[in-house]
Amino acid sequence: MMSRPRRHKRIRTIATATVAALVTLALPGCTAASDEARARGPADSSTASSSTTAARPAEAAPTPTPTPTPSYPLSTAPRTIPAVREHVPARGPGWKPTPDARVVVAPDDTAALADEAKLLAGELRIGYGESAAPRAGDVELSLDAGAAGGPESYTLDVKDGRVRINGPDQAGVFYGTRTLKQAVKSAGSAPEGTVRDAPAKPQRGLNLDIARKHFSPDWIEDRLREMADLKLNQLGLHFSDDQAFRIQSDTHPEIVSTPHLTKAQVRGINALAARLHITVVPEIDSPGHLGAVLRAHPDLQLRDTQGRAVKGAVDISNPASAKLVDDLLREYIPLFPGGAWHLGADEYQALVYRDPQASFPQLARAAQQRYGPSARVQDLATGWLNDRADVVRPSGKALKAWNDGFFAGGVTSAAKDIQVEYWTGKENGARPPLEYLREGRKLVNLNDEFLYYVLGEPNQFTYPTGKRIYEQWTPLVLRGTTPVPASYGPQILGGRLAIWSDLAGAQTQAQVAAGIQAPLAALSQKVWDARTPQLPWTDFKALADRL
Repeated sequence: MMSRPRRHKRIRTIATATVAALVTLALPGCTAASDEARARGPADSSTASSSTTAARPAEAAPTPTPTPTPSYPLSTAPRTIPAVREHVPARGPGWKPTPDARVVVAPDDTAALADEAKLLAGELRIGYGESAAPRAGDVELSLDAGAAGGPESYTLDVKDGRVRINGPDQAGVFYGTRTLKQAVKSAGSAPEGTVRDAPAKPQRGLNLDIARKHFSPDWIEDRLREMADLKLNQLGLHFSDDQAFRIQSDTHPEIVSTPHLTKAQVRGINALAARLHITVVPEIDSPGHLGAVLRAHPDLQLRDTQGRAVKGAVDISNPASAKLVDDLLREYIPLFPGGAWHLGADEYQALVYRDPQASFPQLARAAQQRYGPSARVQDLATGWLNDRADVVRPSGKALKAWNDGFFAGGVTSAAKDIQVEYWTGKENGARPPLEYLREGRKLVNLNDEFLYYVLGEPNQFTYPTGKRIYEQWTPLVLRGTTPVPASYGPQILGGRLAIWSDLAGAQTQAQVAAGIQAPLAALSQKVWDARTPQLPWTDFKALADRL
């Protein structure tokens, strides 16, 4: 399946249902004869066979043994991660896989839902079929464009020995299959009743630094599958930094490091992500963090008045710097068909100097030539960001940049459509999140005190814990531990856990996978439903381990 542009709509608040369905089912095993006798009634049974009655004395008809109506307790919500947001309980046996059960899709929906259906059938070890008439025991997937809710919403109904998963778009139906899969895995069956579910935030995911540490395609694809089961929908891929450039390039092969991902491997990653309704968000960070590029192009290196090279920084007054980066942007835009692109823009080291204008007169002159006599180096950096956004924008992708690439008090400002990826309030000149929110900007939460998994724990970083995220963090906690006012909630688009490979050898790939498991599960809960979770952490962790 080819990736489609992601659609992010505001999810309507789901009302709490107050009516429980009552389902009464007969016990199996009754014979046809006993059914016939009950249908005739006592008077009919006393005259059933005149020849037999004439041959021997009349006998009293036997009293039939009553068949009890089964009684089921009222169901409880399925145990899943993230937890479903609404479950209408009912009485009934629920549903569990049987040898003759199938996942079925109506012919009209086959083109859209066959991938989702076949995946679920394989996971539950049952059959797959195309049918407009589901049988008892089947799981039916269907689309309803007119259904209430956004594209990631769904309804899962367990009734009469069947399951029906319905949603307005493929993504929602897919998330319904994740709920069913987890319910069966956690309890052996899906409970009777109706689930109505949708995420609180449209962006939910994982950020992965493959520049400083090479991660294999298999490892990345395993994380995609893990993310999909947790209903996460974004994988940020940071593949260029000072240490290495990790994806094959045809326009500038001289910058590519060994090992790296081939374009064929990237296409495979993107194809799997698309089937799992995950958008891969690539990042070529600039104008800082370009050390790997500069090793092949030292003429583009930024130097101060003393001739000292500035780590990872290109000279943004040199038009050749922009040309090289734009070559790369144009090369990789079609390689990543998903609907978002990360422009980087953080930690341009020229701006940490006490007086950037004096230390980098070439940058100061370029800023004044472009923006007027009062312009400063930060304005030239803002212009760089806007120029790179102009290159990517025609592709229709949503644009992102790190929060310390947005500056206050300049004569120019970053384009309003660039989403702020807020990670820190510690960098020189970094601003508190309220400043961005008051400007009307949309933010994504990557709070470095909760969501940064930095290999080797340098610079006072500590590995995040699932317990701390689960109990203390919400999307409103953008910086430190204090939430911003809830009135800004609609501007906060979601959050991602971020793996940064600063000390690449500190952990193996397997150790990284194990280390992020609980934090990623906790994050998934809080971006799907930011309310206080129902389960205490110990029970949530036990469920995560079981799933």
